[in-house]
Amino acid sequence: MNMESSSANLILASTSKYRKLLLQRLATPFSCQSPEIDESAVPGESPDELVERLAFQKARCIATRERNAIVIGSDQVAVHNQRIIGKPGSHQEAVTQLASFSGQVVKFLTAVSVQCVANNFSDHHTDHTSVYFRLLSGVEIEHYLQREQPYDCAGSFKSEAQGIVLFDRINSNDPTALIGLPLIRTAHMLRSAGMMLP
Repeated sequence: MNMESSSANLILASTSKYRKLLLQRLATPFSCQSPEIDESAVPGESPDELVERLAFQKARCIATRERNAIVIGSDQVAVHNQRIIGKPGSHQEAVTQLASFSGQVVKFLTAVSVQCVANNFSDHHTDHTSVYFRLLSGVEIEHYLQREQPYDCAGSFKSEAQGIVLFDRINSNDPTALIGLPLIRTAHMLRSAGMMLP
């Protein structure tokens, strides 16, 4: 099968609005499907192993039923003091998270998997980002959370918006990885899978 076309069927195996917005930057038509997988961690699984497995399973779940499509799966975890940090879900939990990050480093692991069954194509990558938080006062934390309410974001901030003011610096090979999908590597993988990109 020849997939060398900008109109190749591309599917994002996610309903994340953040990943959807990122993928739209590539100006290539795509659809979104929700992968039905268990995202629970396996006992003894490292953060790297967890994100890599989930990204692979998300893509595989859709690719096995959409065999001619190129499918992107992605997952992200935040790690602080060797503990996986999830989405806060509430204001109080977000306060707790940001207070614990004050003056600390939080590492974000963002995995992407691109698969196409018809092409027998499968490739995977994990991006590592280190976020260095400046010292944050309780007033600053409350002010930020009231303005942005990032309760559906791992780490309780949106780096693409006002959350950037919480940091001293960020170390990363790809600034989009922190938002949820490393576009530099994703674009490379899509080209390898046969898609035409600029």
